[in-house]
Amino acid sequence: MFSSLTEKIENVFNKLRGQAVLTEQNITDALQEVRLALLEADVNFKIVKDFIEKVRKKAVGQEVLKSLTPAHQVVKVVWEELRDLLGHEQSALHLSSQPPTVIMMVGLQGSGKTTTTGKLANFFKADGKRVLLVAADPRRPAAGDQLASLGTDLDVPVHRGTNEGQPGAQAVQTCQDGVKRGREHGYDVVLLDTGGRLHIDEELMQELVDIKTGVQPQEILLVADSMTGQEAVSVAERFNETLEMTGVILTKVEGDARGGAVLSIRAATGKPIKFLGVGEKLDALEPFFPDRMASRILGMGDMLTLIEKAQESFSEEQAQALQKKVSSNTLTLEDFRDQIQQVNKLGSFDQILDMLPGGQKIKNMMGAGGAGNAVVPEKEMKRVVAIIDSMTPKERRDHTILNGNRKKRIAKGSGTSVPEINRLIKQFLDARRMMKSLVGGQLGIGKKKKKRGKLIRAIHAR
Repeated sequence: MFSSLTEKIENVFNKLRGQAVLTEQNITDALQEVRLALLEADVNFKIVKDFIEKVRKKAVGQEVLKSLTPAHQVVKVVWEELRDLLGHEQSALHLSSQPPTVIMMVGLQGSGKTTTTGKLANFFKADGKRVLLVAADPRRPAAGDQLASLGTDLDVPVHRGTNEGQPGAQAVQTCQDGVKRGREHGYDVVLLDTGGRLHIDEELMQELVDIKTGVQPQEILLVADSMTGQEAVSVAERFNETLEMTGVILTKVEGDARGGAVLSIRAATGKPIKFLGVGEKLDALEPFFPDRMASRILGMGDMLTLIEKAQESFSEEQAQALQKKVSSNTLTLEDFRDQIQQVNKLGSFDQILDMLPGGQKIKNMMGAGGAGNAVVPEKEMKRVVAIIDSMTPKERRDHTILNGNRKKRIAKGSGTSVPEINRLIKQFLDARRMMKSLVGGQLGIGKKKKKRGKLIRAIHAR
């Protein structure tokens, strides 16, 4: 999402680092370029003006200009102000001490609200919570059908009103009945999927006020489409004035949004961004960390999130089994395929690069000289999996038996060619050698949870 903004800001900082001496003038010139980059990213101009002024005051201070590394100090100041603009620290959901916790989901039509409700249900379920979904859009039965389908996929029950689709159907009553059911049946969380509506529709906005009064939710979360830029800020301000919402979930951030909504919405409303929707799948929902997002925008990566994703994808047992196979040189093509599939769980190649320091430079290098773009490695990995899946179990476990006839059969079955199969085997053997050289104590992803915690804390401290 921030590719263009990150690239421009990195270029500005590179110019600063190239200066022999930093002065108030060249810092002001650099910040002018940052200002233009933020405006091009569709950040509200008033917010940009305040942000640049805060940075300028700190950056031209004597403690920065007279430090040993003034350019790095300027970067630090920008990072701190970006973090504060985004909310300073993570804002977790408020859970009721007396279940169920009631969360009211609101937003415009087409913002991804119902899908996000399903993602949030999946988030709570993964944490061991019992979740009840409430289809609180009685005017549009299709919305209830969509939520019911998500509930089936998640194995989560869905409460639907008895008068759904009828004239005069009451969303307030449906929500009250759903919360009552949640309380009586011991659910931990009740998610109210209210109907999408325009923020200028007074009658429908009043309906949300009535629902809030009727069920007293612990959280009122606005689901906003990040692709709408500054318009998302206007929507958020209107919903906040009406409902005093507790937070925002931004959807479609994996797309080509310029980032204006993410950078503006917290400053404009005073309400925190709590989650980001980073894909279409039900597990594509990430808690929002202002400090990590600030690091991503400045091209510093987000190793903490990457480590946490790896911990979720790789169990301790899997890591130990892999380490044993690598050290004994018994890793097979079957294991190789399984590891590729595990890596895919971390997200798209593009998302992984965003979490690596200097990831934007790698993307630029891949895009230059006709090398394609960041999606190419994903396509390549799919071809590798297709080739290995076209082998027999015996061939996967012993690549040495792959003769000419077998390779022709595999090539036909996977829609590839014999040279591609030869290239895959070479890559596999190279990877196996490299992994064996690394296994001297550093490969174990899941050594101990205690060690994982130390690693995360060490990176965070740095």
